[in-house]
Amino acid sequence: MRFAYDLFISYSHVDDKPLTADRLGWITQFHGSLSTFLSQLKGVEARIWRDSRLQGNDIFSDEILDQFAKTAVLVTVVTPAFLNSDWCTKEVGEFCRRAEQSGGIIFGNKSRIFKVEKTAVKTEALPAAMRGATGYQFYVNVEGRNLELEPSFGEKYAQRFLVRVRLLAEDIAKLLDTLASESGDAGGGDQTTCKAIYLAECSGYQWDYRKLLERELVRLGYAVLPDRALPHHEEQYASEVRSMLEKCLLSIHIVDDHYDPVLTGPSQKSAVMLQNELAIERSKTVQMPRLIWLQSGTLSGDERQQAYIEKLDCDPGTQFGADLIRGDFEELKISLRETLNKLAGPVPKQEAAAPNGASVPGLLYVICDDRDVKATVPFRKFLKRRGYDVEIPVFEGNAARVREANQQLLDRCNAIVLFYGAGEEIWKRTMDGEVKKMAGRRGGHSRLPSLTYLADPWTSAKQDLLDMEEPDVIDGRGEFSEAALDSFLKTIKASGAVL
Repeated sequence: MRFAYDLFISYSHVDDKPLTADRLGWITQFHGSLSTFLSQLKGVEARIWRDSRLQGNDIFSDEILDQFAKTAVLVTVVTPAFLNSDWCTKEVGEFCRRAEQSGGIIFGNKSRIFKVEKTAVKTEALPAAMRGATGYQFYVNVEGRNLELEPSFGEKYAQRFLVRVRLLAEDIAKLLDTLASESGDAGGGDQTTCKAIYLAECSGYQWDYRKLLERELVRLGYAVLPDRALPHHEEQYASEVRSMLEKCLLSIHIVDDHYDPVLTGPSQKSAVMLQNELAIERSKTVQMPRLIWLQSGTLSGDERQQAYIEKLDCDPGTQFGADLIRGDFEELKISLRETLNKLAGPVPKQEAAAPNGASVPGLLYVICDDRDVKATVPFRKFLKRRGYDVEIPVFEGNAARVREANQQLLDRCNAIVLFYGAGEEIWKRTMDGEVKKMAGRRGGHSRLPSLTYLADPWTSAKQDLLDMEEPDVIDGRGEFSEAALDSFLKTIKASGAVL
């Protein structure tokens, strides 16, 4: 299918007025960057047009109509001025009408209309043909207010602006290739009949990361939901999210320090929080696995979001069914690959064979921080003398392999000792979370014997564990005491924890 133009940019002229006399208007900057990126991706000059002369009271000429018929893609720059413009509405309607004569609006499960959201607007205010299209956010939430990615606002805004133009250009280039090959299925079909993953909506600051994950999942052959714009009212929002989650085998949640987007409704919840709650609901029903990504050290100045972050760290209910990844984006991708591999099929369990048929003591996994390895030596020697196969975490090597090796140790062990020494409180809570998830992977069977061994340096968090008389906690300060472990070893024997 051949077109004279790659795309047409529909916009309100007021949105291209320069902020100052020495700068270009936003639309002009957007047009220039998009043209450069798209030309580089295509390998030939991109054919982009927009009308810089016509105003709302001009005549919608046959010349313009003919150009719509020759245009592959419509890019709409959505703002309040765009919604209030009869001219912009006409452009959308006429493009849709002419597109029906050249393969339809939907081609290869993708819409030929790209919605650039310069400003946050309500879905119901959009022309009908645009309501279901997924948008490209060109704004972020700053202190509760949506602020456009205007390059003149500073370097961080300029960088985000260019990254999002690039992501948009990649998606347009891919659709243009599909249209050129005529291999798409006009009218699409229901992608949710294949393997689907729920990639939760997130704050505008993490939109880039979400888009990158979406691309990787699509490349791997997964359908990604939501695949359309969702309503803003929490009741309608929840209904649609529940429906989508029922079609998914995994959910992924990106959390940062921003309490947005906020849904309309009595609770004033953020979409991030509500989606997590609905995914928990689904996970309890069908044991759907989940991933939650919260970068290390994240703190929020918003009391609501800070309370939510603390619940994610401490509350098993908020984490239910999820792997909480505290790290950078690369660690999230590693965890995602591991989870997808598990979903692809079970790995046969490797069991150790005992020589001459003798019984083998259980594997006792001593979880410690890498700074505590030397401090655990007397502890491990004692356990080995008692006949236990003792392992500590793997600390060096490729990040993916290290994580996989430690995951296998958790899944194979018959008892756990958490050596709480140099590790900070957040480390302790993260390890507790890993142990809980291990129990879930084993089908929720009876809890493995586990012990928390408190060692120097002493902290208020460790003292609190003693003051609260938490079960299975040993005060191991000072010189190592073998007698302190006797009751724990009896518990291991009583549980039958052998291979």
